[in-house]
Amino acid sequence: MKIGIEGQRLYRKRKHGMDMVALELIRELQKIDHDNEYVVFIKPDQDNKIFQETPNFKFVELQGGSYPTWEQFALPKAAKAEGCDILHCTSNTAPVSPKMPLVVTLHDIIYLESVSLLKKGGTWYQKIGNMYRRFVVPRVVKKADKIITVSEFERNRIHDFFGFPEGDKRLVAIYNGVSEHFKKIEDAEELRRVKERYTLPDRFLFFLGNTDPKKNTLGVLKAFSDYMKRSEDNDLYLVILDFAEAELEKLLVQINEPELREHIILTGYVVNTDLPAVYNLCSVFLYPSLRESFGIPMLEAMRCGVPVITSNTSSMPEVSGGAAYIVDPFKPEEISKGIEILLSDEKLREKLTKEGIKQAEKFSWKSMAQNVLELYKTVYNSHQKPN
Repeated sequence: MKIGIEGQRLYRKRKHGMDMVALELIRELQKIDHDNEYVVFIKPDQDNKIFQETPNFKFVELQGGSYPTWEQFALPKAAKAEGCDILHCTSNTAPVSPKMPLVVTLHDIIYLESVSLLKKGGTWYQKIGNMYRRFVVPRVVKKADKIITVSEFERNRIHDFFGFPEGDKRLVAIYNGVSEHFKKIEDAEELRRVKERYTLPDRFLFFLGNTDPKKNTLGVLKAFSDYMKRSEDNDLYLVILDFAEAELEKLLVQINEPELREHIILTGYVVNTDLPAVYNLCSVFLYPSLRESFGIPMLEAMRCGVPVITSNTSSMPEVSGGAAYIVDPFKPEEISKGIEILLSDEKLREKLTKEGIKQAEKFSWKSMAQNVLELYKTVYNSHQKPN
């Protein structure tokens, strides 16, 4: 069979969440499947050396304008011209007229949920993207042969939201993985290099903040402020990855804590190969999101031997598996208390470190790719005419 895979954003320099999942899927499929043919469709951009073609893997740079026009018109036309038997769209949306059997990875349906916290904040780019998804996804769900999501929590949410009939096998949960380069680092020179490159302090909490309200950046800042006031721990800093100065200033004004800025380090974008060292250098990793469909960063931190604070909501208890300190993300005082406990209780730190490493080992990209490959075979076979 010939499988088309949508990887529209994989050549862009700054890859995030869904991009990394698609990237790892393709890399693992190249390792485990030498029988079927693959065509990966990618929009031209700077980082176009990340893949190497192999005899059964072809990478096509596909022009096509904006995200919607590329996806709705250029992609299905190109997939049909390449003779693809299946088209797998990897990032929540897909053509509404795919012209062939369709597999969609629906990471989450947060943008469809009527939850007040998700309507507030966010950039105009995020809001426009959500409007597009709100229009496209319900139509795609009706047409897809298989819908992949990333946790049992999210599978249940999608099932209930769209009213799937009981026993409908189109919707399946396949866990994401965690990359093997996330691990304990013994190389002092590597740690020193990364520390200097991103101007990291000796002691810090690490947080992957962004402008999406679900990430709970405001709650983290309130919690950090509360902890600093109570503890007077003047040597501790909060390191936030890939967050703009102007956005931080707005939030600090909002919580009336502008002086907190001197204890916050903004790293800018951190390349994926440097992330393991940042995790290794931090004291605690903060992941108290309001809503997640999976939570790969939790597992990355755990694999690096870092204690994690995460939420009692959505998929996070499922994925963390009891190996993290759990808080109510809507209560900054609980996050603050968690910081205090994990910085002071050495036995708990050691316990969560050991349990976290063990929990993270349960998730691999190879296992994910094997499950996806079996799903391709099921879809392909269901469309073959009997002899």
